Amino acid sequence: MKILLWHVHGSWTTAFVQGPHTYLVPVTPDRDPDGLGRARTFSWPASVRETPPGELRDTQVDLVVLQRPHEPELAERWLGGRRPGRDVPAVYLEHNAPDGRVPETRHPFADRDDLTIVHVTHFNRLFWDCGGTRTRVIEHGVVDPGHQYTGRLARAAVVVNEPVRRRRHTGTDLLPALSEAVPLDVFGMRTEGLAGHLGLPEDRCRTADLPQRELHAAMAQRRMYVHPVRWTSLGLSLLEAMHLGMPVVALATTGAVEAVPPGAGTLSTRPDVLARAARRYLEDPETAAEDGARARRAALERYGLKRFLDDWERVITEVCS
Repeated sequence: MKILLWHVHGSWTTAFVQGPHTYLVPVTPDRDPDGLGRARTFSWPASVRETPPGELRDTQVDLVVLQRPHEPELAERWLGGRRPGRDVPAVYLEHNAPDGRVPETRHPFADRDDLTIVHVTHFNRLFWDCGGTRTRVIEHGVVDPGHQYTGRLARAAVVVNEPVRRRRHTGTDLLPALSEAVPLDVFGMRTEGLAGHLGLPEDRCRTADLPQRELHAAMAQRRMYVHPVRWTSLGLSLLEAMHLGMPVVALATTGAVEAVPPGAGTLSTRPDVLARAARRYLEDPETAAEDGARARRAALERYGLKRFLDDWERVITEVCS
């Protein structure tokens, strides 16, 4: 089966393309957001084929995985008038939790009889109003990076993108108080200048933007993973940290509540509770390692790659039949 999808979310796509199909990923000359092509910092199999838009008109496509509101129109144009959902089977993959007036947020593809909306968390499906559109939940899957945890550095790893711009979404405003309990190493895109922005000494808040192949090893050297994100769907970095064998200190918000079971870390809506938990891991490496091992077992059971791909095969069969 040939599946058309855009390279939008590198970590999610890395798991999805491990399936048994051929994956057509648009590529444009300048590799703009609608044509990024194959990932350069993730490992993708040869079954992922870069496809220029001009070739799609004459290419058989069995399924379109839409991920952004403008993609149905883009796909119809590039597929020579074939409409996703009508002429080609299609699903809309919803990565994000709603914004704005959340209890009243209407999904842009609500009340469609030609699409299935696939949410990546049950939290997403609960909060989006999708009207009469068919919905399914396929929770994240993670390509297992292995149990790499050493925790040898008495610091915490934090992974957020654009923490200055996305301040309250990512919990950036909580970092100064947390840094008093444990020194922070913040990884992600556009993190430079974060310590100065927060008025923190460099040794309490260091930043780095690492390629994926280096990120996991760097995270696993830190004593714990801190997840201060207030509002998101469910950060894949949290699940990756658990796969690595890291204990978790996280806000009890959105999908994290179900992802981190008892004994794998501390979840709370109280920053002071999270600070105490971080300080405990800092002072007790043995407990940190034990809780991290439990986090890894829980992540493998719930967010393993096989379960993820099997769930997708069921939805693909349903949509394409």
